[in-house]
Amino acid sequence: MNTEISTDGKNFKTKLSSYQEAIEEAIDRLLPAATTAPTRIHEAMRYSMQAGGKRLRPVLVMATAEFLSAKNETTPAAVAIECIHTYSLIHDDLPAMDNGDLRRGMPTSHIQFDEATAILAGDALLTYAFTLLSTAYNAELGLKLIRELSHASGSEHLIGGQMEDILSENTEATPKQLEFIHQNKTAALLTSALVMGAILANANKATIATIREIGRNLGLAFQIIDDILDATSTTENLGKNAGSDATAHKNTYVTLFGLQAAREKAHTHTKKAKELCQTLTGQTSFLSELIIHLENRIN
Repeated sequence: MNTEISTDGKNFKTKLSSYQEAIEEAIDRLLPAATTAPTRIHEAMRYSMQAGGKRLRPVLVMATAEFLSAKNETTPAAVAIECIHTYSLIHDDLPAMDNGDLRRGMPTSHIQFDEATAILAGDALLTYAFTLLSTAYNAELGLKLIRELSHASGSEHLIGGQMEDILSENTEATPKQLEFIHQNKTAALLTSALVMGAILANANKATIATIREIGRNLGLAFQIIDDILDATSTTENLGKNAGSDATAHKNTYVTLFGLQAAREKAHTHTKKAKELCQTLTGQTSFLSELIIHLENRIN
């Protein structure tokens, strides 16, 4: 069991910033240069990938690998999962989906470029994620990482969750249906980030099982907080259009349960994720504090 004393808030922020800086450098280094032909697609890929954001998924890859004492390089896997996340945002924002015009405080890809370029940029980032994993690691490790990430981002999880989210618009979903959407649309990829870090550290099956359960709870808490922020925050704070869930008549934890109950559910999942984290061996204080930080975020 982990018995490490938690770091203070300043140390946590410093550590988080160091991960984020490493990720930004790796994105710039590992993505094809904007001058690569055809330049328009590579400019569009970089535009969305370098638009900022919390970099939560790559941070989870790196932090998990570090506390489990991984010897393998973490940045290619971290960039790969950010490619998947960014592709999903580009496609979510398309007119046929959520029709968003603002993401991370910047015009969305189809606004900045055009719809066809945005579709292709998303497609390119999706496929490039697996190019990275297949070339940066040996065959055995690369296959494990590809299997994990492709399953999490496929039709039974990320894409399936998005499909169910679309199908549930203008209807009243049950709590079970809503959990399915959030567990797959959001939590699956967050879970995969943690598991990929564990794979890089050659963690055993028991450790990976615990990490998957942490990811499930963290992912649900994260999405519930997203639902709350969409209903209560501003476009300026969010970096995307606030109130878009209500405009699109989407089912959220706020619409089904109300603000107070949604906050309680987010706290329950956060508490469970932290408790599970503390059962792991290693220096998990950063991960524990990140879990708490995400519950209290403002965007």
